[in-house]
Amino acid sequence: MAEALKLKEEGIRGGGGNGSGGNKVAAALGGFGEYPRRIRSFLHDVRVEMKQVNWPSRQDVWSTTIVVTVTVAFFGVYFAITDGILVRLYGLLNNYFHTH
Repeated sequence: MAEALKLKEEGIRGGGGNGSGGNKVAAALGGFGEYPRRIRSFLHDVRVEMKQVNWPSRQDVWSTTIVVTVTVAFFGVYFAITDGILVRLYGLLNNYFHTH
């Protein structure tokens, strides 16, 4: 029984050895008809999952946006100042050791 199933699968994949690609074409066209069902099932699953999402309120979104914006601005200024200090320090050290 297992040997018969194995031979049948090989025939569907084109390993039947008869040289005709009919089994491959039939298998491809047979699977084509299930796409509308699979798409419908996918869209149904998406709808079910989207109903389970806990969406934040407008106030939560605004407050989080403000926190992120202020944090990014703070670190931008901090790194700009730190970079400026390190560039000047590197320049001073480079001039000191380059001239001596």
